[in-house]
Amino acid sequence: MTTSTLALPRRAVLADAIPGDRVRDAALILTGALFMAVMAQIAIPVPGSPVPITGQTLGVVLCGATLGANRGVTSMLLYVAMGLFLPVYSDGGSGFEHLWGATGGYIIGFVLATYAVGWLAERGADRRVAVAFASFVVGQLIVFGIGVPWLKVWADGSWANAIHDGFTIFIVGGLVKAAVAAAIVPGAWRFVRKLEER
Repeated sequence: MTTSTLALPRRAVLADAIPGDRVRDAALILTGALFMAVMAQIAIPVPGSPVPITGQTLGVVLCGATLGANRGVTSMLLYVAMGLFLPVYSDGGSGFEHLWGATGGYIIGFVLATYAVGWLAERGADRRVAVAFASFVVGQLIVFGIGVPWLKVWADGSWANAIHDGFTIFIVGGLVKAAVAAAIVPGAWRFVRKLEER
């Protein structure tokens, strides 16, 4: 019988496996915001759509799952705030025009999706691949659920165009990103459990 060296709280996420408290949390929140800034620079323009394919939704689900609801949301709010003054939005964009523009709904959706994924992770949804995949899909649907209506209003167009330009063409990529995250996070938990058994 082994004794765990990691005293994880009841609703633990991966970040809780790192020793520390406030300084650790501040560092993790900053790291999450910077990670989002990096993922935003993975941007592929989509012909006919004002919304590019980016690594941001992958960043959202990873931040939510690893940091949990509160730290994840704080990290995402820091990213949003950074983008008002620094070139951290997709393609090095910055400024309030990005929040009011075509992608503004997606940026706001990042915050809510991070909270949802973090909330689910705190209840163990990130421990097994299938459940993690489902929770990460839910997170991305929240992003699109806010981004698509916003895009419709911004473009003053039809629902059909907004759904096509802001959601349909991103479905395959979203599923791939959910699958990648669903491989990474439960794998990290397996590593943590091995450390606990030592």
